[in-house]
This record gives sequence, C-alpha cells and structure tokens, in this order.
Amino acid sequence: MPINITMPALSPTMEEGNLAKWLVKEGDKVSSGDVLCEIETDKATMEVEAVDEGTIAKIVVPAGTEAVKVNALIAILAADGEDVSAAAAGGEAAPAAKAEPAKAEAAPAKAEAAAPAPVSTNGGGVFVGGGGAPASSGARTFSSPLARRLAKEAGIDISAVSGTGPHGRVIKKDVETAVAGGGAKAAAAAAPAAAPAPAAAKGASDEAVLKNFAEGSYELVPHDGMRKTIAKRLQESKQTIPHFYVSVDCELDALLALRAQINSSAPEKDGKPVYKLSVNDMVIKALALALRDVPDANVSWTDSNMVKHKHADVGVAVSIPGGLITPIIRSAETKSLSAISNEMKDLGKRAKDRKLKPEEFQGGTTAVSNMGMMGVKNFAAVVNPPHATILAIGAGEERVVVKKGQMVVANVMTVTLSTDHRAVDGALGAELLGAFKRYIENPMGMLV
Repeated sequence: MPINITMPALSPTMEEGNLAKWLVKEGDKVSSGDVLCEIETDKATMEVEAVDEGTIAKIVVPAGTEAVKVNALIAILAADGEDVSAAAAGGEAAPAAKAEPAKAEAAPAKAEAAAPAPVSTNGGGVFVGGGGAPASSGARTFSSPLARRLAKEAGIDISAVSGTGPHGRVIKKDVETAVAGGGAKAAAAAAPAAAPAPAAAKGASDEAVLKNFAEGSYELVPHDGMRKTIAKRLQESKQTIPHFYVSVDCELDALLALRAQINSSAPEKDGKPVYKLSVNDMVIKALALALRDVPDANVSWTDSNMVKHKHADVGVAVSIPGGLITPIIRSAETKSLSAISNEMKDLGKRAKDRKLKPEEFQGGTTAVSNMGMMGVKNFAAVVNPPHATILAIGAGEERVVVKKGQMVVANVMTVTLSTDHRAVDGALGAELLGAFKRYIENPMGMLV
C-alpha cells in the first residue's frame, strides 16, 4: 500500500516549516537514509531522510512552499513491487498545509544546520537554544507509516519500540526487531493523557493596536518563524516558572591579571597563538565548576521528579539576526580554559553562519547570557526550560570599593542568577552564586 511522507517535526516545538527544496523527483527510487528534501524551520535548514524504501510516486507539496504544517502530506512513496501510478492515486489524505507560494526562485540550499529549539530571553534580547520540555508519558511517538502498520498487525505498542531512525523515529526494522524479540503487546488500557498546558494568552489584535497610530505612519512586518517561537516560549516560561533572582558583585582584578598572563604565554602556530581566552570563557568555566560544587542546583524540574544532571552543560547566548542561539559547552567542568575558549570560538562562528547541528545547541543544564560587552551594567535573564538557572553577566567597570576601611578602585562586574524557584530556591541559588564568585575572584582555582 502507498506510504505517506509527511512534514516531520524537527523539534519538540515545531508546528510548521517551509519546504525549501526537493532533492529527489517523482520516479526516483529511495532507500532508508537517503536525503529527500530540505526543510526550513524558524532559523535553520535541515535535511530530511527517508525512513522507508520505495519509489517516489508523487510529490504533493512543491519546493518553495511556506508554512507547511507538521504531519501534512508532502509526498507519496510506492513500496517495493507496488505500482507507482496506483500509489500516486491512492495515498491517504493528510491535514492540508496552509501553504503560501514562496518567491519565484526556490530558496538556495544551505549547509545542514540545526532544527529549532526552545526559546528564552536574554534581558532585552532573546535566544534560541537549550532543551525542550521533557516528554511526558503521553507524548506522541514519531514513526513511519509502514512501521505503524506493521506494529498494528503484530499487536505491538508502537510507543514501547525504540526508534533508530532520524531523530529517534521508529522505522520498519525497529518493529521487526521488536516482533522477533517478543516486543510488548499493545496496552489493554490507554495511559492517562497528559494534563493540557495552560492556554496561551492572546496578544492584542492588529486592529486594536493600529487604531492608536495615524494611517501611513507605520509599516507591517509579518512575524517570521523564529519570532513566533520566541513569543510562544517566552510566554510559556513566564507563565509556568516562578522566577527568583539573586545578584552579587564580583571583583575582576585577579581574573584579568591571570587571563593576561595565560594569553601572553600561549604557544604559537603559523604565527598565531593557539588560544586567546576571553572573560566569558572564564565565566563559563567558573559557572560549570560552581555547579559541580553545588550539585543540587544542577537540576531540571518535572512534575514527578527532580532531574539531577551529572555534568554541567553550559549554553552560551550568541547573537544572530532576529534573536540569539545558545550553543552548548558539554561537560564544561572537565575542560581546560583553552579548550573551552577554542570550542566556543568554533561554535560561535558556526552559530552566526547557522551551521550548528541539533546536538550542539539542544539540551544543556544551564546558560550564560553576557551583555557586558554592550555596556549593560545589570539585568535579569529569563529561565529557559527545562533549565533551572541562567546567569546574566553585566559589564566589568572600575568602581570604588572599601577594603580594610580604605577606599580603593577595583574592576567589578554585577551578575544576576535567575532560578526556577520550584527547583532552586533562594538559599540554594545564593550558595551557587557564592561558589561562582569564589572562582571569579580566586581564578587560580579554575586551573587545578
């Protein structure tokens, strides 16, 4: 029977995407793993692979179509041995895509990049990154049509089958493996449905806003996919997370002196130093070590459990047009300052070029948002679920401080820790921030 190819969900929050380019045509034979098309999400272009074998019988959604809904039918695949023309006429209907024709020229192919991820704020800015909300027991299992049919025929509960296809999708061979191994039969009773998420508050209508302005004094710029995702995630964060804020001033003189000493002693390769530390590199390391020292703060909240992370995976906000993305330094507490610096430079460059892979910016256990280079003295960032913390870094500046009864000038920066109060309360947040301050003011501790 014909196999429907539908618009995949490339991230937990994706609702629609643009079908930028087909890499196959009708009549082409494809195998599992072959690249079929390129999908543009809110900020990236990603290749979509076939999960079944057969012949492309019909392309339903042409290249360049915008706003194709997730699960909408985009093509029909004829299974091996099936008549292609019959398959093209017999594909099942799927939810129609509210598509708008793209520009006359199809979007150019882009380097493989990451699928969109949850969004949060960085004070006045916004970033895309971090992990999505943990899947509930009622979450939909992504699977190919053929896999679902085989599972149904075998009496297998598709949600109990481990997927090995792209992004964990259950494919034909996964079901066959489950059948051969005596996979779990379909449950007698369906599991209780997950509680619905709070309804999102609607913004003001165009009419309600525009009536306040003189006609001709403005122009309307439609929201792109990134901005829609930003709005949804910000609203979710502020509606569901009870934020708590802790601020502290950190003296930077010792850190700046150590940074200068390390950079001046860096070996050279091809006439260039092999590393050059920034203050932000040292901030990442200090936060990672602080989370190692205060493991109860390295957590994520779920309705049933506290998720305690074994490593400090630190996301770092990087500005891109229309928002920010947070590439992640994995297990940052185990890495040297030079390794963090070089990795961050590579991730930052590819983030600006929109060439990050999903695993390079999805997930993480915390985040750093540094607006100090913009001259911002102090701000509070918004927690990016499922993170329980985010650290906002202000500008380092000369201030008068009192030491042993004497007024002296020191380089000082203000940092603010935002926490999810369900997981990290005030005392625990203060303990974490105190550990961070110790590493910043005694930076030799980051070298041992």
